[in-house]
Amino acid sequence: MAFSDSSRQNNIIPSFLYSSSLLRAGSNNLKDSIINQNQNYSASSAASPLVSFNNDGEGAKRRFLVQSPHEGARKIEMYSPAFYAVGAAGGILSCSITHGAITPIDVVKCNMQVDPAKYKNTRTGFAVLLREQGAKGLYKGWAPTMIGYGAQGACKFGFYEFFKKYYSDIAGPEYAAKYKTLIYLAGSASSEFIADIALCPFEAVKVRVQTQPSFAKGLSDGLPKIVKSQGIRGLYKGIGPLWGRQIPYNMMKFTSYETIVELLYKHAIPTPKEQCSKPLQLGVSFAGGYIAGVLCAVVSHPADNLVSFLNNAQGVTIGDAVKKLGLWGLFTRGLPLRILMIGSLTGVQWSIYDSFKVFVGLPTTGGTSPPTPAKIDM
Repeated sequence: MAFSDSSRQNNIIPSFLYSSSLLRAGSNNLKDSIINQNQNYSASSAASPLVSFNNDGEGAKRRFLVQSPHEGARKIEMYSPAFYAVGAAGGILSCSITHGAITPIDVVKCNMQVDPAKYKNTRTGFAVLLREQGAKGLYKGWAPTMIGYGAQGACKFGFYEFFKKYYSDIAGPEYAAKYKTLIYLAGSASSEFIADIALCPFEAVKVRVQTQPSFAKGLSDGLPKIVKSQGIRGLYKGIGPLWGRQIPYNMMKFTSYETIVELLYKHAIPTPKEQCSKPLQLGVSFAGGYIAGVLCAVVSHPADNLVSFLNNAQGVTIGDAVKKLGLWGLFTRGLPLRILMIGSLTGVQWSIYDSFKVFVGLPTTGGTSPPTPAKIDM
């Protein structure tokens, strides 16, 4: 049996990858109505207030509209430009706020990575910085941190939503359902590749400002200083290790999150997701994000050490970093602090991101296994 062209058109895969369609009848959050122009969908779609149909003369097309909580007449169409803009805006909020909040931890971590003899552990790292630079020293680099990770967040989340749909459409209904994990991996890797190009210049400034007190006061004087001495290439000197750190990190972040949230709703929470309260759903988002963050920290930590080392000095190589830190140090130097930092950061990021989606009327991310698409005989 095979899919007809019309069935492929009607079965848009991301509806179940997002696990947000097929809300039950009686939902108080969305209009309990559906416009059905195809008798084949009349019985199965009656309980799907998220799904509507239109006919443009070329055949019926499924469209997904989500009602805003503030205006009954205003809707955000799933996978529309407005939908991806929401993803980008949510990414800016979640990443800039969280990375800005943990700047003191990041300052200590970076100094431990580039000067392990002076900053031997977390406790002495905080003590040395407070003694030498005062409380202000713990917040050095906050501007490139918030701006850089805000730009990264816009690309990370916005393009993930885009690529997840794009690769699902390429795979088709049957294979996208069967190999959904590969869809998550491909979408997150593609989005992070772009996101790191936006982040890299700010990361270069951040590391120098945080680890070299005499280099610059912040972004406004640090960025021109690097460009003047090393050119634009100096801002992207760490792009290779940054991709090496962030792409595996993001693949783990999104794929494990989607999987963990699905498992939590399936095995730990007896109530179906659509019947859970919004606070409970956001609590699941935080729990799934925190667990995913711990896994992310372990996977990406060696590359994180390399990024800090390479951005700290001119003319050094990856070999120099391995020689100074050693293989064991490369994998473990600053790891406990980074697990604490990234676990908390990722959990809060997903909470902020999904809270913003709920605020504008969109469903939270993840939650149930995608159903097997029905096959239609030719």
